[in-house]
Amino acid sequence: MRRFFKEAGIAKSESGFAVTLDGKVVRTSAGTALTLSSQALAEAIAQEWQAQGETIDLHGMPLMRLAVAALDYVASNRDVVVASMLEYAKTDLLCYRVVEPTDLAERQAEAWQPLVDWAASRFDAPLAVTVELAAMPQPTASLAALEAAISDLDDFRLTGLRGCTGICRSLILGLALTEGRIDAEAAWKLSQLDEDFQIERWGEDEEAKEQRAALRASLDAVERFLSLVG
Repeated sequence: MRRFFKEAGIAKSESGFAVTLDGKVVRTSAGTALTLSSQALAEAIAQEWQAQGETIDLHGMPLMRLAVAALDYVASNRDVVVASMLEYAKTDLLCYRVVEPTDLAERQAEAWQPLVDWAASRFDAPLAVTVELAAMPQPTASLAALEAAISDLDDFRLTGLRGCTGICRSLILGLALTEGRIDAEAAWKLSQLDEDFQIERWGEDEEAKEQRAALRASLDAVERFLSLVG
């Protein structure tokens, strides 16, 4: 799509701050007005629009895409989103460890267990840890507590949680980032612990490197989105 506007900005309205292009409110593909409660987020999205060149690249506007996801998908599919997040708790990355090699097992325990313990304390949701490959049932009460915590999030913070959890393959890491317990750099390192161990031993091919870079950029965008939502 070719650029069709000169100036991106924001406009105050009764329901919040609308992102505008040449004074007209931006609408999503579903027709939803891009009006946000956070002025900081609205300004950042307007800056993404303003930074576009002759051709509009939606992939180059991660905050816009996250806001649209919150408005057009998460808001009307909360039960589905909450259920999908809870599935990660049942097979959370941080709960599945190795026995060998022992140095990797030690790294996993040292890096991951503190956050498993944090989730148990913060949400009253202790999760079992295993070294088996088969999926392991988690306590029903813990899953219920995590479901309640996820359901308490507003649409925008739930969108951020959804993004981080998917990238990191861990609801614990998603919740820790959403609550400010860790930052994106820490979440990334924790989620990539196994991969980094293999790279140390065998190296990394260029395609995998590019894929990891794209995922890391997406995680950074989620962190910024959450900080702007407030």
